[in-house]
Amino acid sequence: MNKRIIPFLLLLLSVVATGPVHAADGGVENLRQTSKAFAAVARAVSPAVVFIQVEGRAASPQLQPFPAPFGEEWPFGDDLFRHFFGQPLPGVPGMTPRRPQPPQRRVLGQGSGFVFAVMDGLLADKAYILTNNHVVANAEKIRVRFQDGREFNAKITGRDPQSDVAVIEIKASGLPVLAMADSSKLEVGEWVLAIGNPFGLSNTLTVGVVSTTGRTSIGITDYEDFIQTDAAINPGNSGGPLVNLDGDVVGINSAIFSRSGGYMGIGFAIPSNLAKAIATQLIEKGEVIRGYLGIVIQPLTPDLAESFAIEQRSGVLVAQVSEGSPAEQAGLQQGDIIIAYRGKPVNDVGSFRNRVSLTPPGSEVELTILRNGGKKRLRVSIGKLSKDKLLAQGPAQSTVEIGLTVQTLTRELAEQFHVRPGVGVVVTEVKPGSIAAMAGIEPGTVILQVNRRAVKSAAEFKKAIEASRDSRRVLMLIRQGNMQRYVALSW
Repeated sequence: MNKRIIPFLLLLLSVVATGPVHAADGGVENLRQTSKAFAAVARAVSPAVVFIQVEGRAASPQLQPFPAPFGEEWPFGDDLFRHFFGQPLPGVPGMTPRRPQPPQRRVLGQGSGFVFAVMDGLLADKAYILTNNHVVANAEKIRVRFQDGREFNAKITGRDPQSDVAVIEIKASGLPVLAMADSSKLEVGEWVLAIGNPFGLSNTLTVGVVSTTGRTSIGITDYEDFIQTDAAINPGNSGGPLVNLDGDVVGINSAIFSRSGGYMGIGFAIPSNLAKAIATQLIEKGEVIRGYLGIVIQPLTPDLAESFAIEQRSGVLVAQVSEGSPAEQAGLQQGDIIIAYRGKPVNDVGSFRNRVSLTPPGSEVELTILRNGGKKRLRVSIGKLSKDKLLAQGPAQSTVEIGLTVQTLTRELAEQFHVRPGVGVVVTEVKPGSIAAMAGIEPGTVILQVNRRAVKSAAEFKKAIEASRDSRRVLMLIRQGNMQRYVALSW
């Protein structure tokens, strides 16, 4: 080998040998910087996070009474019993008092929260703490403890069970406050940190990413728009903040999906925009006033879109319009498909419900709808939602075979199912495993329309189904209880 080449090869080998070491050092340094970033966020956020202890009362389980040998009443009366045995024995039926009230027992609860607003002044030193409604519901005493050991008695400012948001307040000044970020800008994959008191272990931090946003139809609350994260959330984390790398709050840790009661990789947080809007109303008005349209809506599934002969795949389907509602007054009709609200696209039922509910009553808004294949714009004045008014959704269904037996609605059946006689047919039998069963149709369901045409008898229903045999698809409008929805069946 040429002696001039040997030094060059030795130099090349040394470069190759040291290359991976330098790369590894660079990776470790990146991780070290990430770790320091998490630590910096924890230092900045933790002083404003509180451990919430709740004390309340609940009824103790009531003792079952001893069985009486002669039934409910003693055959010789209470006087003879007292003559031989004195005062009545607890739990003996027929003896006064017959049903003693169950004793009350003290119950303790715990959760998390964080300071998000303060009022400083000579007579108004007050700090507002955001948490979950389920943390403080039915509380008689609330005490909060900060990271530095300070403790305060708190009282409830306002609660909103429908969104699971609550605000409590303490008399204090000079407290750190967490800023609320714009949760609409949150992206899947962003780093987030959950801070709280899981299992009573105060000032616990976990790290993860945003798994998805806009998670609805989970069934946790009436108004859902959850951030889903894999940052570990456990019992006791409820009410604590979910923050971004800037230390700003993007959500309130609220619930977990678990079969064991502990962390399984899926946690849910109420987005900061929704929480802030609710909290502001609770502080200013003591209650949440929601907007009201007066319609029943359901998701626009591919089957339904095909049944309505449209290519649109986003939007919500109007299944019912309440009489005298703002929607009816604006001209909205059953079967309309809402594709835009206030100029922004409508993608799903959950987000649409939230947008309507957060619209101040009295506001005039524009709806863009599809009707009979054409696009139309309507102006509607939003009403005020009261307890007897609901903006509801029907479940989406996808099916494969029919399997229904129906009966003409007689006067007796109409009274039984609270409908007008001659309007629709009643389902008397559903074949197990059929597409009707899979679509949620049950005995007692009233079928009002088949393929957008009213059916008034079992014979008309049978004829309408037979007319759909070539297309192997049928669109039905059904009523279950007080709710109506469309169901598309294909086989």
